[in-house]
Amino acid sequence: MSTGNLKNTITVREATLPEHAVIAGFQVAMAAETEDLALDRAVVERGVREVFRRPELGKYYVAVKDERVVASLLITYEWSDWRNALVYWIQSVYVLPEERGRGVFRAMYGHIRDLVLADDAVSGIRLYVDKNNRTAREVYRRLQMDGDHYALYEWMK
Repeated sequence: MSTGNLKNTITVREATLPEHAVIAGFQVAMAAETEDLALDRAVVERGVREVFRRPELGKYYVAVKDERVVASLLITYEWSDWRNALVYWIQSVYVLPEERGRGVFRAMYGHIRDLVLADDAVSGIRLYVDKNNRTAREVYRRLQMDGDHYALYEWMK
C-alpha cells in the first residue's frame, strides 16, 4: 500500500530479516522514550529475529519513505472463540520522530485493516497504549478505534 504524493510516498510492506537491526533499534528507542527504560539491544535483536524464525509468533511490517524504513509495527495473534477467528494485535509501534504527524501510522494501520478485511479468518484489530500517551490515544480515536470496552491488566515475571 502506498500513500502520499510521488515525492513523499509511504509504502507499507512486510518486513524482511535484514531489517531486524533497524526494528530492534526502533524498539530500544521506543522503550527509552515512552517508559524511560533501557533495553538490552542484543536481547531485543534476538527477540526480533525470533519472530522471523517462528512466524506463528507474529509478523513485522515496515513503512518505507524514500527507500528508508521510517516506522515498524508487529502483528501478533489472539484466538477469539467468540468469533471463531483471529484478532490481530498491533504491538511495538515506532515511527521516527521526524516522520510523526505525517500519516505514517495511518498508512500502516490502513494496510493492516485492509489485510483483515480481505481475510475471513481474521475478525479485527486490537492494540494497547499507555494511558498517559495522549498523542497516540488521539491518533487511534481519529482512526475510529474504540478504547472503551476493555482495560488491560498484566502480570510479568
